[in-house]
Amino acid sequence: MTEEPCQCADCQRFYREHDRLIREFPTLKQQQELNWSSLQSFRTLCGKVTDELQKKLSEMDSKDAESSKDNSCNYAEISETLGHLENINAYLYSIEALMERIFDVNVSEKIESKFKEIAGEIAPDPLNIDRLILNRLFHQTPDFPDKN
Repeated sequence: MTEEPCQCADCQRFYREHDRLIREFPTLKQQQELNWSSLQSFRTLCGKVTDELQKKLSEMDSKDAESSKDNSCNYAEISETLGHLENINAYLYSIEALMERIFDVNVSEKIESKFKEIAGEIAPDPLNIDRLILNRLFHQTPDFPDKN
């Protein structure tokens, strides 16, 4: 018995993004590069935020407790967040080490074309006219309401 995919807004957004990434990056090489750049951007952003929060915490340590009160963040919140971000950065380094192995794999152009073929099957273009017509047959849409 197959489960129906979740219909909540977060899951639907995930499904759309998942399919878009397959459509826009349908080869092994493109997926490798996409995942590597995604990991690096995540690490960069977490690293920069960590640095900024550490500076803020140092400033708060050097100032009098009364004069260092900040409306946007308090000392405990920053400390807790820094702990979480440091864990995230450690996990990201581990993932990076594992992902380096992915780049050891290269495939021929024939296999890359198979990736493209399968990508078209599992994540068809949602704006393809045939898909739009089919969706209208199964679902009510604002531009084509079901007839009662």
